[in-house]
Amino acid sequence: MTVALAAASPVSAPLLAQDAQGFQSYLEILSRQAAEAGVRRETIAAVIPSLTYNPRVIELDRQQPEASPNAPIPAFEPYRRDHVDAQRIARGRAAYQRERWRLQKIEAQTGVPESIMVAIWGHETNYGTVMGGFDLPRSLATLAYEGRRRDLFASEFIATLKMIDRGVPREKLVGSWAGAFGGPQFLPSVYLRLARDGDGDGVADIWSSEADTLTSIAAYFVDAGWRPGQPWGFAVSVPTSLDRNAIASRTTAPRCPRVYGRHSQWKSMAEWRALGLVPQTRAWPGDNIQATLLEPDGPGKTGYLLTSNYRVILDYNCSNFYALSVGLLADEVERQP
Repeated sequence: MTVALAAASPVSAPLLAQDAQGFQSYLEILSRQAAEAGVRRETIAAVIPSLTYNPRVIELDRQQPEASPNAPIPAFEPYRRDHVDAQRIARGRAAYQRERWRLQKIEAQTGVPESIMVAIWGHETNYGTVMGGFDLPRSLATLAYEGRRRDLFASEFIATLKMIDRGVPREKLVGSWAGAFGGPQFLPSVYLRLARDGDGDGVADIWSSEADTLTSIAAYFVDAGWRPGQPWGFAVSVPTSLDRNAIASRTTAPRCPRVYGRHSQWKSMAEWRALGLVPQTRAWPGDNIQATLLEPDGPGKTGYLLTSNYRVILDYNCSNFYALSVGLLADEVERQP
């Protein structure tokens, strides 16, 4: 996931010293929680004393968009141009062709489209080239100490220790400042639950094995409810006569309400066709497939009909811009020139 970062304000030396001292006290709490969760005492003893407070991850966390939930939503088109660009498409097509024999097998086993696996890989780490350089235990312990999402990060820190218990080398535990790592950018708890060995060597190595990375992405999508044979969605032209008030959603999503709040009511493809919508890049799929309408740049611009499989992409990263770009990149990767 790409995060736009604002300029960080400097942190005073007294505050840093105070946090560093408080962090060391908090590590004692994490140690007890890890032991209660079944982490081996040898692992706790090897990792905990090596950790120091990292103010940089706190700066990055406080600059996240969710800190300003009422900020205006920008236009999608500039984001699309940056994330479904010629270079990412070209590299995705090359990866698609290089791994085609493997991708076909994974799709046959899981029902997750080859191009979707490649597009997630491309968006998360630019096909394995940008995977982060933060020490995961240090980052997660710091974020847990800071407290804004303590339960989440404390749990992920303990999951990281459990990865070591499972035999993952300590030196591999490097990733993003927020704790995601490897080709798919999994959190530690997701790795423990869904990482897969795709090349048969007995190890789920999502850091350096393309087979394991792609197989693990597919496992995530299966777990999240991907429906084989259904598109993620597609671009549509929306008539100016459409009564948007009549199709507005009347429900509030418990998760990511601002993301889902931009979607219309669910209607069948037959109903959308009757309302005058016209696909821009493909034929209509089955009449009974349900979809919502999203117009990310407002009336008069390209809209998108989105199926339940789009919601699976949102489960991976709850952002309409991210999910739309994954779907569009997947379409471009599959569309060989």
